[in-house]
Amino acid sequence: MKKLIAVLGVLVILSFSPAKQKPWHSLFDGQSLNGWKVGNNVSSFSIENGAIAVNGDVAHLFYDGPVNDHSFKNFELKLDIMTTPGSNSGVYFHTQYQESGWPQKGYEAQVNNSHTDWRRSGSLWAIDDVKETYAKDNEWYTMCIKVKGKKITVKINDKEVVEYTEPENAERSEGLKGRLLSEGTFALQGHDPKSKVYFKNIKVKVLPD
Repeated sequence: MKKLIAVLGVLVILSFSPAKQKPWHSLFDGQSLNGWKVGNNVSSFSIENGAIAVNGDVAHLFYDGPVNDHSFKNFELKLDIMTTPGSNSGVYFHTQYQESGWPQKGYEAQVNNSHTDWRRSGSLWAIDDVKETYAKDNEWYTMCIKVKGKKITVKINDKEVVEYTEPENAERSEGLKGRLLSEGTFALQGHDPKSKVYFKNIKVKVLPD
């Protein structure tokens, strides 16, 4: 009996060992834009104090690095964000690289605490919008985006602000045809020259299908 208890104890310990945990992978080294790709208006993105600073004409910075060959289906994405007053940005997922324009593929998680656009941080832009403000300008906050199957969950500082399940055969209006779950990479949005937003501690956990 003592041997059986000992064996069971070892199995329990192994089941909770780090090897069994799904690892987080960093997508940003805090020093450069290595692993990221941008088309037009490259100058909209720079590095400031260990963060990606976004400020300038419309542009999008796409993750193009080695983690999961920059293609994600089911995942958790976490990143720290700081907005400055009146700024607008976004985090795209299930998207793909474009040279210019607003990404046509995938969803956008809104980053906006005080811009004139009423859709606030955490919104799935134009699909499941949030009117309440859950973060403040000039303060770092954490956004978590989770996709599992047809379900999308967005959290701001661990508070769930969106839980959306994409319906079967979802139909989108003109201009939003690509707002559908599939798989793809991530992108950070440069919205306009008056908006300045910072991103850091960008990491992803790949979830099983």
